[in-house]
Amino acid sequence: MAKQGVASMLVVALVLGAFAAIPTGVQSIGVCYGVNGDNLPSASDVVQLYQSNGIDSMRIYFPDTNALQALSGSNIGVIMDVANTDLGSIASDPNAAAAWVQNNVQAFPGVSFRYIAVGNEVSGGDTNNILPAMQNINNALSAAGLSNIQVSTAVQSGVTAGFPPSQGTFSSDASSYMTPIAQYLASTGAALLANVYPYFSYIGNEAQIDINYALFTSPGTVVQDGNYAYQNLFDALVDTFYSALENAGAGNVNIVVSESGWPSAGGDAATASNAQTYNQNLINHVGQGTPMRPGAMEAYIFAMFNEDQKPGAETERHFGLFNPDTSPAYPINF
Repeated sequence: MAKQGVASMLVVALVLGAFAAIPTGVQSIGVCYGVNGDNLPSASDVVQLYQSNGIDSMRIYFPDTNALQALSGSNIGVIMDVANTDLGSIASDPNAAAAWVQNNVQAFPGVSFRYIAVGNEVSGGDTNNILPAMQNINNALSAAGLSNIQVSTAVQSGVTAGFPPSQGTFSSDASSYMTPIAQYLASTGAALLANVYPYFSYIGNEAQIDINYALFTSPGTVVQDGNYAYQNLFDALVDTFYSALENAGAGNVNIVVSESGWPSAGGDAATASNAQTYNQNLINHVGQGTPMRPGAMEAYIFAMFNEDQKPGAETERHFGLFNPDTSPAYPINF
């Protein structure tokens, strides 16, 4: 998950100025399924909970055998991550990539894999492993006859900079690895996976960001960017990504929002009311797209459950739509 402050320069700029896409016209809302909690339901019960709530997509953060077995035959679309700790070996050894694909994808033919996320918010020297690992996983999937599965990586807003959104670029410390990744995605037709959190932008700059802009509840335009009018921060953050892709020579790459959410407890503005407002408005919004890319988009809410063993700030343990007993943390309608 994106951490507080990662996009502070971008967010200040956004405020001072005031999805491989699924088929066109079809929107998709998924939910991220994390398992860092006590007493979480069985994977089969989790899949039933997705189905009973009309949630058509799931993101899992590692090849979770229990989840993959439960997902088989469910028709739930899946993003599955390659763990950050595996990037080095997969980047350096095509055989390791082939084994990963065989053990975790080919072994589950009943699972509707959409994307493989090669790393999540990778940082430091490990960023050099992202592209070669993506290439090796892509080659392994193609060799297995699974080239329909898109290979990407999940990044957070801190890899972008610039204001207004039409002036977005990859930030100075990220462009060296993000530009080649963007160009590779352009060559394969895969989407960029972006973790987008207006919540962290807001709490990092409450003096200049109106909470209504972060919650999709502003009554009118907050940022005017040429012909593009921004009524919510989510759209501004996503379109900054689109401009960064354009400036990297990858303007044909779509964005899938691989995480977005709002905590219901544990910190500033972290209330059940705000979480319900943000997530319900996000669900209602994905059919519209953004000012730069109108039309349906694909997005994944973080997360399915409140995970009491998740490390980090207290809010990290309160992003769930559901409690471990499967009762809703607050009412939500998919």
